[in-house]
Amino acid sequence: MKALTLSRLFRWVSLLVLVAFLAACAGTPTAAPTQPPASSGGESGALADLIAAAKQEGMLTTIALPHDWCNYGEAIETFKQKYGIQVNELNPDASSAEEIEAIKANKDSKGPQAPDVIDVGYAFGPQLVDEKLAMPYKVSTWDTIPDNLKHPDGYWYGDYYGVMAFEVNKDVVKNVPQDWADLLKPEYKNQVALAGDPRLSAQAQMSVYAAALANGGSLDNVQPGLEYFKKLNEVGNFVPVIAKQSTIAKGETPVVFRWDYNALADKKALEGNPEIEVVIPKSGIIAGVYIQAISAYAPHPNAAKLWMEFLYSDEGQLIWLKGGCHPIRFDDLVKRNAIPADLLAELPPAELYAKAVFPTIEQLNAAKAYIAENWDKVVGAEVK
Repeated sequence: MKALTLSRLFRWVSLLVLVAFLAACAGTPTAAPTQPPASSGGESGALADLIAAAKQEGMLTTIALPHDWCNYGEAIETFKQKYGIQVNELNPDASSAEEIEAIKANKDSKGPQAPDVIDVGYAFGPQLVDEKLAMPYKVSTWDTIPDNLKHPDGYWYGDYYGVMAFEVNKDVVKNVPQDWADLLKPEYKNQVALAGDPRLSAQAQMSVYAAALANGGSLDNVQPGLEYFKKLNEVGNFVPVIAKQSTIAKGETPVVFRWDYNALADKKALEGNPEIEVVIPKSGIIAGVYIQAISAYAPHPNAAKLWMEFLYSDEGQLIWLKGGCHPIRFDDLVKRNAIPADLLAELPPAELYAKAVFPTIEQLNAAKAYIAENWDKVVGAEVK
């Protein structure tokens, strides 16, 4: 499929050049619980029934939701206070693949290690359906989610998107890199890292994908991305450590390939200590969508559905936007003037995103598999 730009896709929004990409027997899927409410505008009717059922379950188990990722910390606390439901948070640093493995490993368990909900890379959607790991559910704001970013039967649905950026600790890096070629220079020795294991992490895989686009590859050819990281490793600039806010702040991984919203969240949280610069590179600008799904084996299926209703309400979407993530219902929010002006003003300039491209789900699946299978062979660096 021909690559799409934000300027082509987001015709509705004049404020920003954005994109529309915007309990059961053990070992068997959880029976479908309360049906979706007709409206999320008030706590009555079906929504009230869902809230009551979720409160009776009393808990929601999440996985891979760092509090500084898309402002999930505020989302979780707001949900807890709003509904009085406990949230059991499993491994906040898990990769998309590890989230799916957690569902598989706990098919026969309704215990605390079984996730109710997951937030994974777009390319993992077909696997959820093919392996019957997700429970279908359509939130009450379903019609405002772009059709090309949700499964037609509700097995998964896009939640937010961002573009790949460089997060740079300026206290360590005096000459801030502006493009991929810069990072091969000797001045960046032992400074450049990924934010995940490229064999498992969607964010790391998309970093390799972006490097391919910047180095003669295409959405159908990611080999140049692997070759780029091979060079980065051979010249001694690559640090095989999974970068986090703490490693960036300490200067252990002063340059990191990271989703823009995560980098912006770090910049805000660190408050200038150290000073962080977020760079949208001149080339290889790739955008990525994440998706939500409810486990087919969810121990708390009604709490899971209520969590989805919350995230896809205006309130939940604006919480994501506060974290620098463009929520999937962004277009709808803008058309209804539902976004506070001060929040819109905090977003990066639209022109920085004008060249971003979105791979199709087929291209993502092909790239994901290729990178996972060939990273060790081509790059030979174990990221952990």
